[in-house]
Amino acid sequence: MKQTIRVSSVQFQHAPGSKSVNLGIIGEYVRKASELGTQCIAFPEMCITGYWHVRNLSRQEVLDLAEPVPSGPSAQTLLALASKYRMTVAAGIIELGEDGKLYNSYIAAMEDGSYACHRKINCFISKYMSSGDNFTVFEDPRGVKIGILTCYDNNIIEHVRITALMGAEVLLAPHQTGGCMSVSPRGMQTIDTRLWENRDADPDALQSEILGLKGRGWLMRWLPARAHDNGLFLVFSNGIGQDDDEVRTGNAMIIDPYGEIITETWKAGNDMVTADLDLSIIASSTGRRWITARRPELYRLIAEPTGKERSIREVRFTPDQ
Repeated sequence: MKQTIRVSSVQFQHAPGSKSVNLGIIGEYVRKASELGTQCIAFPEMCITGYWHVRNLSRQEVLDLAEPVPSGPSAQTLLALASKYRMTVAAGIIELGEDGKLYNSYIAAMEDGSYACHRKINCFISKYMSSGDNFTVFEDPRGVKIGILTCYDNNIIEHVRITALMGAEVLLAPHQTGGCMSVSPRGMQTIDTRLWENRDADPDALQSEILGLKGRGWLMRWLPARAHDNGLFLVFSNGIGQDDDEVRTGNAMIIDPYGEIITETWKAGNDMVTADLDLSIIASSTGRRWITARRPELYRLIAEPTGKERSIREVRFTPDQ
């Protein structure tokens, strides 16, 4: 029943704070994907609410954007789309938890009315938002085991390994990345917003940044390794275009368990890629075979604090002194 699954990954430029506009874009791509026979579609991190502008909002302004899950209107819209088009529809939002906390959450709405919700483990976008404390792996109505890790969550190699150990065959990896200011001297840097504004007159200049070390080139340093080393398919969705004072680089792609790119887009605009995933190749993939050679009794140090741990906001925004 679960030998193959057809998945789509979408990149799009969200409208900051305009949930109705963003949900409209999501609905249109779900409709298009249904015509292709897609069974699971992934949209970017916080694409329903908007992302980078949130760092400058007051707590009340963040609260005004937030919704409970699954009773809120955005989650209900995703569930309705999933039911209508018979596919899993996954997209990012700001969640108002039952505990009163605010979370960077990613909802996977399924056609049978069920859902999974992942709270980003390394949330830094706002000092008023909290990080989640749990990993997320769920089984869709077709019996496929799907994991979710949001943006920075994927940077931490232990996170992907744990998700694989929990049985994930497909990892949804929603992002808002590329063109970010990194405090690491050889990390990403920002892209001049004028290149985005001038993309029609000078497409080559922007394309160079999208494919270079501020975009795809940075992803290629590590993203395929997450899929390869853990023997899973990875569905990378991302924002594209100007996001407040930064430029997201898109590069939506789908990677196989050997770390090879099945399909991708380099388009400087909204786009979708689709692929059939042959789940039968996972068992014999290099990474999945390597996992069986683990020596857990030797790994005590991985789970012990080193004394060097810092909050994610400190790590993300503060240079080492």
